[in-house]
Amino acid sequence: MTVAGFRRIALNMPQATEGAHMGHPDFRVKGKIFATLFRRDDVDWGMVKLKPEQQCEFVEAKPGVFVPVKGAWGVRGAIQVRLDLVDKATLKSAMVAAWLNTAPKRLIEELSPFDAES
Repeated sequence: MTVAGFRRIALNMPQATEGAHMGHPDFRVKGKIFATLFRRDDVDWGMVKLKPEQQCEFVEAKPGVFVPVKGAWGVRGAIQVRLDLVDKATLKSAMVAAWLNTAPKRLIEELSPFDAES
């Protein structure tokens, strides 16, 4: 997965917009961040906001690809995604979960289940 691919998947989420947070690109729905991009040690990473139980599922399924964020964000479920190791389908699954965790309930209710996964 590339940075451009991550960005494309994030911006395909309903009503997603790109902004910046602490010098890193971020992706928001209704003003709330659900994903970010960053580079560390010459490796491109993404971050998606999951719930703790979702975080555990992704880490167990793909260790090394998914790494819990350190600190309070990680305790709440935020997870780092190593872009050069993740496949499109797995990233899309994590991104949909992050969007659903962040989007206002009213927006989710307005969409069919298929809209959030397109």
